[in-house]
Amino acid sequence: MSEAMRDAAVIVACDEQGLVALLSAEFPRHGGEYLFLPGGRLEKGESPLECARRELREESGVIAQQWESLGSYAITLASTARIHLFQAWDLTLGPQELTPTEADYKLSWWPMADALQAASAGRFLLPAGPLALHLADRMPV
Repeated sequence: MSEAMRDAAVIVACDEQGLVALLSAEFPRHGGEYLFLPGGRLEKGESPLECARRELREESGVIAQQWESLGSYAITLASTARIHLFQAWDLTLGPQELTPTEADYKLSWWPMADALQAASAGRFLLPAGPLALHLADRMPV
């Protein structure tokens, strides 16, 4: 399966104070710094939840005990690949395990209302983050 055709997972990780783990990085091709949620493409043989657990640990250093699916959707109409959205809580914090291509990822913790405001202000480059935030905001925890 090609890189463009692999499913992906995106995670809204909420701590006990209701803060959400957000990552930021510079995307020069798109004109600046943008926010995004932890996530990434599934590896061979990996389930969406296994991918979500791995990506959350690697990109944010977070291990979550509780998980809830927020649904999934097609990446594009032309692709069968899906993005699986998750909410995670009951968190244990540890060190980020960033790859060389992720070395500039900065982790910060935002109140949900501020994260949603940032999404409305266009501070996310990709649509999965804002969608996941809006769905998680409506889920009882």
